[in-house]
Amino acid sequence: MTLEFFLGHVNYWLFIVLMMTGFYIVVSRGNYVKKIVGLNIFQVAVFMLYISIGKVTGGTAPIFPTNSQGKIKIDPEIVYSNPLPHVLILTAIVVGIATTSLGLALIIRIREEYDTIEEDDILEIEAAMAQAENDEHGSAMGGRA
Repeated sequence: MTLEFFLGHVNYWLFIVLMMTGFYIVVSRGNYVKKIVGLNIFQVAVFMLYISIGKVTGGTAPIFPTNSQGKIKIDPEIVYSNPLPHVLILTAIVVGIATTSLGLALIIRIREEYDTIEEDDILEIEAAMAQAENDEHGSAMGGRA
């Protein structure tokens, strides 16, 4: 691998580093807010990938000029960029913001209910609650509630 190859594909290397960083944060952390941050980093990496793919070197915006009669003049010598990846990323950004806000709202509700946002602590509380319920109502289920 040469330096020219590495520098020529720097956006893809950044995409890989960001994606793996976000994935690592989601998998390794027990704090729910940190998991949301990891998901957002992962999401930004995907945005970078699609925007990189949509870039056309020397391309211009696909806005076709018209003549005085209102007819479109298309010049075959001009290279146009594809606007679809950029439009899709704008939509994905809006959906990502909505998903992040929903996740943070759920974390607030979890904090109110369990007084923690650590996954391990919540699992311990849930196990204790299930054991208490089994002790209280288990006889009605034959000891298998």
